[in-house]
Amino acid sequence: MASRFTADRRVQARRVFCRRLLSLGAAAALAIPATPEAQVQTDEQRSAAKLANADPTLAPDLLLPDRDMAWWRDAKFGVFIHWGLYAIPAKGEWHMFNDKVPAAEYAKLAGQFDPQHYDPDAWARIASDAGARYMVMTARHHDGFSLFDSPASYGQYDSMHAAAKRDLIAPFVKAVRGAGLRVGLYYSPLDWRFPAYFRPRELPDNARLLKQQTYGQVEELMRGYGPLDILWYDGGWLAHQGTDADAAWFWEPDKLNRMVRRYQPKIVINPRSGWKGDFDTAEGPGPITGPIRARPWEKTFSISRTAWGYTRDDNVMSADEVIRLIVDAVIRNGNVLANMSPDPDGVVPPKQVETLRGVGKWLKAHGRAVYGTRPGPLQPVDGVYGTTQAGNSVFVHVLSWQGDTLTLPLAGPVAAVRNLSGNAVEWKRVAGGLRLSVPASAREAPVTVLEIRRGVDRGSLAATP
Repeated sequence: MASRFTADRRVQARRVFCRRLLSLGAAAALAIPATPEAQVQTDEQRSAAKLANADPTLAPDLLLPDRDMAWWRDAKFGVFIHWGLYAIPAKGEWHMFNDKVPAAEYAKLAGQFDPQHYDPDAWARIASDAGARYMVMTARHHDGFSLFDSPASYGQYDSMHAAAKRDLIAPFVKAVRGAGLRVGLYYSPLDWRFPAYFRPRELPDNARLLKQQTYGQVEELMRGYGPLDILWYDGGWLAHQGTDADAAWFWEPDKLNRMVRRYQPKIVINPRSGWKGDFDTAEGPGPITGPIRARPWEKTFSISRTAWGYTRDDNVMSADEVIRLIVDAVIRNGNVLANMSPDPDGVVPPKQVETLRGVGKWLKAHGRAVYGTRPGPLQPVDGVYGTTQAGNSVFVHVLSWQGDTLTLPLAGPVAAVRNLSGNAVEWKRVAGGLRLSVPASAREAPVTVLEIRRGVDRGSLAATP
C-alpha cells in the first residue's frame, strides 16, 4: 500500500505540474509582442495562405479510389459552419489568439455558452435550399473547445461541461443526414491552450498531452457518430510556422489517418493533417484563375467578409459573388465550401441566409451544368468562359462577352444549343469551331450558361487542334 500511495502521489503531482505548465505557458505563448508594421501578414492570414507540401509518397495506400470519391466530385457545393465560444465576443474565431486573451479567461465563455435557438434541422434546410449537397461543421477549433462529448478533451473543455450541458454535434449529424445531405466534421489539432504547440521540442511532456488529446478526440469523432462522409482537418502546422506537412514529424498523419480509415474506411479526408489527403484545398474568396487542375480540389471561404466565426456586422458576400466562385471552381475540377456563421444562440444571420438562398435559386435553374459534371473539354479562359461536361452535353459558362459573339475551338457534330435560362441563343459552325451568339438582353449575370448537345452520331465534342 505504501508503494501504491507513493505512486499515486507522483501521478497527482505530475498532473498538477502539467496543469500549471499548461496555464502559465499558454498565457505566455499568447502574450506575444505587437506585430511590427513591416510584417505584411498576420498569423491568421498566413494560415489561410499556406500551401500544402505533403510528401506524395507518404501513405499512398490511404487514398480513396476514384469510385469512392465520385459522390464528392459530383456534389460540387457544400456549406461550412464555424461555431463555438468565439461567437459570444463576436470578434471572429481567432479572437483568443489575436486579442491575446489568456486561456483561463477565455474558458469562462463556456459558462455562457447555452444556445437556446440551436436548430440543426433549420441549418440543414438553409444548406439544402442553397443547393448544397454536403455540410461541414467545426467540431473543435483552435481555441480547444469541443462541441461534442469528449472524454479525451484536456480539462473536460467541451459542450457537455459548459452551460449547454449537451453534445451539439450529434443532433447536427442527425439533421444533415435527415435532409439527405452528406455530413462532414472539421477538427483542428491546434490548441492554443497548450504552450507546447508553440514549443513542442522544448516542452515534450506538454506536447505529449497535446498529441494525445488529438488522437483521442479524432477517434471519438470517428467512432461515435455513425458513418461520416468528410473529415476536414485544419491547423496542422506548429507554432503558426511553415506548413501542415512540415509538422508531420510531430502529428504522424499517416498513423492518425490509418486510425481514421479503420473506423471510417470511405470518409473523404482533406490535406491539412500533413498527409496529402483525398483532395486539395484553397482558402479565401480571392479569384480563381488558371487551367483545369489535375487533382480534385475545394475552394473554401466565408460568406462573411469579416471572419469565419460570428461577428455583428452585416458585411457579407452577394449571391452573385458566390455563384461566380462556384463556376470558376467547377470549370477547373473543383468544389466550393461556403461558410456561414451562426450567432451565440445558434441563429444564422439573415443576410447570410439571403445570400445562400440566392445561390440556391441560381443552382435550381442551372444545376445540370454543375452537379455531376467534370471540367472540359476546353481549358478555361480567365474571366471569359469555361466548360463542364456530362453525358452527351457540354456546358459553356460565359463570364463575359468580349463582343457580339463567342467562338469556341470545338470540333465534332452538334445537334443543338440552348440557353439554360430559356432565353435566345444562336449558333453556327465556322472554320475552327463553333460560334455562339446571345442577345445582350438575354445574357445573365453573373454568368450565362449554354448547353451544347452532341450530334446524333454521338461523336465527341473536343477542342480543335
